[in-house]
Amino acid sequence: MQTILPVAQCGEAILTLIAAPISESEFGSAWLNTLADTMQDTMLERNGVGIAAPQVYISKRVIIVASRPNPRYPDAPEMDAVVMVNPEILAFSSEVVSGEEGCLSVPNERGQVQRAEKITIRYRTLNGKAVETEFSGFPARIVQHEVDHLNGVLFVDRV
Repeated sequence: MQTILPVAQCGEAILTLIAAPISESEFGSAWLNTLADTMQDTMLERNGVGIAAPQVYISKRVIIVASRPNPRYPDAPEMDAVVMVNPEILAFSSEVVSGEEGCLSVPNERGQVQRAEKITIRYRTLNGKAVETEFSGFPARIVQHEVDHLNGVLFVDRV
């Protein structure tokens, strides 16, 4: 069964907080798995390509990155959804690109945002496995946008 959560909107305090890390005891828990499932349902229902837990009123360091073409981003590349727990961007490329961004928490607004073309990120899976990988292009933009949410920053703060 799908569960669609309400999405916090620009101006709400939850979006300005620095989200708390997921603790060791939470990895592999039913609570964390349910959070990821409901975040994904909510993101897909609203044609998002990413979502952060603070956007669904949970101030925890969990994001989903899921680039795919949809009505909001018709030219987005296709990738499998990746749930990232306690993500940390380790490196940003010196090459910076400008691109249009929108946000489920800032409806009907778009803006050009400068982001690193490539990033190296470390995160953990829902079960706690450590992963280090690189993203480039649009998926790298999504990761940077969602990590910003974990740090209380909205894309409109960067326009």
